[in-house]
Amino acid sequence: MRLLIIEDDREASSYLSKAFREAGHVADTADDGLDGYALAREGAYDVLVVDRMLPKLDGLSLIRSLREQGVETPVLILSALGQVDDRVKGLKAGGDDYLPKPYAFSELMARIEVLARRRGGNAGAEATSYRVGDLELDRLSHRVTRAGQEIPLQPREFRLLEYLMRHAGQVVTRTMLLEHVWDYHFDPQTNVIDVHVSRLRAKVDKGFERPMIHTVRGAGYMVRAGGEA
Repeated sequence: MRLLIIEDDREASSYLSKAFREAGHVADTADDGLDGYALAREGAYDVLVVDRMLPKLDGLSLIRSLREQGVETPVLILSALGQVDDRVKGLKAGGDDYLPKPYAFSELMARIEVLARRRGGNAGAEATSYRVGDLELDRLSHRVTRAGQEIPLQPREFRLLEYLMRHAGQVVTRTMLLEHVWDYHFDPQTNVIDVHVSRLRAKVDKGFERPMIHTVRGAGYMVRAGGEA
């Protein structure tokens, strides 16, 4: 998932973004309401996590403005204000869920997954698994197998393979991978992609006659069954 955290507490925001990324997701952050509003309007996010008390533009006003502009991205409100009236105000402002602070990250993650599934159901659910030849990836269990043999992957490797399989048979460029797997909107001028693709290829293709992960010279990478690399 691609998430946006709008939270002015830098420590809390850093904790959440790290936890989401460790779980295999992409997380952007904004530390005030105006920046959060701009990102939410322009970015294609699956769920917004919005603190209620924000500088420059408070969370409820931010949500109302997004809804008025036709932005229907699901919103989970985080707030130290946890009374019934507070929760009702948050939901009436356009929030989809409301979680009082303090909270357990496991509950936050479960609520976000529910919101993302609801959105998928409304807009044509995204596949929960991908199969290319004898290679299978299950997004829900984070399990990858080839010819029935399980392949253990690190979170970043899993996200990389998921993105390649989602676009199976298509050339995936370095820019696409930087933006959707590493969440970079610039080229860091490193070989980070090459290193991860090499490691992934060693795990996915090792011991098999036909490679799955192909390098398209001068263009990028592709996952497809059969053929020469």
